[in-house]
Amino acid sequence: MSHRHIQPLLTPVRMGDLDLRNRIVMAPLTRMRAANPAHAPTALHARYYAQRASAGLIFGECTAISPAAYGWADTPGLWSAEQVRGWRGVTDAVHARGSLIFAQLWHTGALSHPDFFGGALPMSASDVDPVQVSVTPSGRKPTVAPRPMTRDEIRQTVVDYAQAARNAIEAGFDGVQIQANYLYLIAQFFNKTTNRRTDEYGGSVENRARFFFEILETVLEVVPANRVGVKTGPMNVDGAFVANDETLPTSEYVIGRLNDYDLSHLLLMGATTDFSGTPLAALAGDGMFRHFRALYRGPLIANTEIDRGRGNRLIEEGLADMVAFGRPYIANPDLPERFAAEAPLAEVDWNTVYASGPAGYIDYPALEPVLD
Repeated sequence: MSHRHIQPLLTPVRMGDLDLRNRIVMAPLTRMRAANPAHAPTALHARYYAQRASAGLIFGECTAISPAAYGWADTPGLWSAEQVRGWRGVTDAVHARGSLIFAQLWHTGALSHPDFFGGALPMSASDVDPVQVSVTPSGRKPTVAPRPMTRDEIRQTVVDYAQAARNAIEAGFDGVQIQANYLYLIAQFFNKTTNRRTDEYGGSVENRARFFFEILETVLEVVPANRVGVKTGPMNVDGAFVANDETLPTSEYVIGRLNDYDLSHLLLMGATTDFSGTPLAALAGDGMFRHFRALYRGPLIANTEIDRGRGNRLIEEGLADMVAFGRPYIANPDLPERFAAEAPLAEVDWNTVYASGPAGYIDYPALEPVLD
């Protein structure tokens, strides 16, 4: 890309009522550094996020909304006063560097494990083992068949999302993103393989999406729509999450309905697996963003396997408004500066991605030393 033209990724953009200094977004990244009994962020988290605050926007790592939602060892929560205080240290540090940060609200559902609940089963839409791996306090273990949620538990979970959103704003976050993607609880309701309910939360696409829209509308009672975003979209993952004939129609229904709410953003992941020969074959490459750009009218954030060149092109072609970078942000705290200089990117040390302590977390150097 010629130096005469400013890279599209480095241009400012408006998202809802917020002005982002560039279109480079830090994607939510689970890093397992909240290894304390309170599941609270620490000064280490504040330093890590502050180092990456030249991003136009940061999404905080997946954050459990309640003890019942918890299902990945050493990750933070957003249900207690101690957690809110810990996150306040993070948001203050990011704001001091002139960036913005949203909390990602998370319920793991069947991806959790009895080890988190004193032997009790995690809960989900139905009693279908998602056939995945759960990251428990004593290591990685196969998931189990969860227990189906009662209507009361569904209602309580909706309330828990709204309380976590309220806590996020109290902690100084600029907004919230609802994690309705990948393999977690909301996606377990969307997926006809893991949702075999026969009540109003199962069966038709509308019914399988009901739980999500109840969550969204309840969150919107406590946070303005222009500060609430959603991460969702069709995926083809193994186990119970292999794409089926309803995977794409379900996402089309959900994302189409998001237009009714005038939200902050939709974060859409491209293919994380090979889509060829699956019901999602047409969504390979840029197909995902082309397909949903036509359906969704709000700000769109593209994510997954995107480098500088492709990110600039997606924005130039109007297929996305912003690009979220995950893995590159682990080893490159100053990603926008590296893009601006067209500098090479540092490589991730995978041994320390899911680890504890500062090594491989806050010790990746910037190109130019930043004065702390």
